[in-house]
Amino acid sequence: MNVKEKFELKLGAATREAFGKALVELGKADPNVVVCDADLSKSTFTHLFGKEFPERFFSCGIAESNMVSIGAGLASSGKIAFVSSFSAFVLNKGFEQLRVNVAYAQVPLKVVGTHSGISIGEDGPSQMSVEDLSLACSLAGFTVISPADEVATFELVKAAAYHPGPVFIRAGRVKAPILYPANTKFEIGKAVTLLEGKDLTFLSTGLLVAECIRAAEILEGEGISAGVIDIHTIKPIDREAIAKAARSTGCLVVAEEHFTDCGLGTKVAQVVCETNPCVMEFHGMGNYYAESGTPEEVMTKFKMTGADIVNTARKALARKK
Repeated sequence: MNVKEKFELKLGAATREAFGKALVELGKADPNVVVCDADLSKSTFTHLFGKEFPERFFSCGIAESNMVSIGAGLASSGKIAFVSSFSAFVLNKGFEQLRVNVAYAQVPLKVVGTHSGISIGEDGPSQMSVEDLSLACSLAGFTVISPADEVATFELVKAAAYHPGPVFIRAGRVKAPILYPANTKFEIGKAVTLLEGKDLTFLSTGLLVAECIRAAEILEGEGISAGVIDIHTIKPIDREAIAKAARSTGCLVVAEEHFTDCGLGTKVAQVVCETNPCVMEFHGMGNYYAESGTPEEVMTKFKMTGADIVNTARKALARKK
């Protein structure tokens, strides 16, 4: 079966919407689940939970730092507490509270940042979070998750609710291609191999996992066998899967909708240099911010498409030879 036959890449729901639906299911199953939002509930889809369980939903206003502290208090008192806002707001505005009230005390708060990356489009660079994975990973004891589609988001949000310790989950604004069958099970900390490859392996997360599949399809037409691994958990990262890919293909391309200086690529590189050093290339945002435009315009201009990732793969393959 070729790549195109295996993956149709039809658009599904946005991962932020899947997050909202998962909250409702959690709320129905467990009365201890509570949710805080920072006056963005219709954008983050936490309004779905608020409609079903108004007595367990807390609107904290445009004050992410306060929201994090309130959520930390709820989590400390035995509640399964989620706090949510745009990634650029909850991490940048709430970082001190995340560090002191959550990470330092290892409070099991679940933090969800939506509208991540540059694919939010017209909202502009002030709201494009391209450093959120790095910030979240820098918080001691945090688990960091970045699902690729609605199925993964729905299942990983439910898993995160009962995961020990604090968790950050990255979600996006735009509709994401469906990669997984409904009810697929995911394990926090375990990557998923979507395609096996012989010549190189794409390691990706979030929205760019689908673009790596498109890149693999293009390369397949050129006689190149490319694998694709969805690293949905950035921290703790799946060292075994990365080491195996480095050993089996000897050529890795990391693609992410994030700064390459400090995101998934740096985590992968650390594992590779400690296990099986090989040729690596990194595809993502350089040392600059994006611009306002439609999601399609922004993703195209800043080279976040499958065709752009192919060019990075060719560089890696040339070095491998």
